[in-house]
Amino acid sequence: MIREYRQADVDQVLAIWLAASIEAHNFIEPNFWESKVSEMRDVYIPASETFVLEYEEKINGFYSLYGNTLAAIFVTPESQGKGIGTALLNDAKNRRESLQLSVYKENVPSINFYEKHGFIFLDEQIDEHTGHPELIMEYHS
Repeated sequence: MIREYRQADVDQVLAIWLAASIEAHNFIEPNFWESKVSEMRDVYIPASETFVLEYEEKINGFYSLYGNTLAAIFVTPESQGKGIGTALLNDAKNRRESLQLSVYKENVPSINFYEKHGFIFLDEQIDEHTGHPELIMEYHS
């Protein structure tokens, strides 16, 4: 079941974000992600519309929208490849006519995932926090 994020979800959401970020971005030191947990908790999640996929009272993934930007979409590493990311992405696409996102150029599995779901390349930029190149991608319904 996909539902709106509640404050009581914060610990599970942050744990998913940290574990999935470290796994998906092995080209960035884990301590970078660890240093961003409080910003996620105090700034990014409260500023976004966040939705969680809950199964058997456990959150298996979430996504966050900031305007028409898909600011985050993460699935617990052990639940990846089971359709949870697709369900979350489809839910996000149903809430907006268009979505934009940025994804690290080195994160090829995620780029392939977004392309499979109709996102196209718009531009490339350098992430100011890590110095790594990112692709800007967009989806239109």
